[in-house]
Amino acid sequence: MEMKTIKKTTKELELEITDENETILNPITEVLLQNKDVEYASYMTDSPESKKRTLYIRVKNGKPEEILLKAVKQLEDEVNTFNKIFQDKSKSKK
Repeated sequence: MEMKTIKKTTKELELEITDENETILNPITEVLLQNKDVEYASYMTDSPESKKRTLYIRVKNGKPEEILLKAVKQLEDEVNTFNKIFQDKSKSKK
């Protein structure tokens, strides 16, 4: 995955992400939209075959890059929790 900043202001962040698809961008966008400080969040592509996606965030309060980092951390925590529960359940069935 490659990432390039297209636009960065006090309220907006636009990133070009190459070699990644909706599998990661959809959950990130979903978590961002749950944040009360986020006014708008979306990812776009020119075509389904394109290897480039654009992630766009506009915030009401705070810094967009910090809010994005918080969203990614939240997803990481959720995946780790799922992994732990799954491993515990798998061990108890043996």
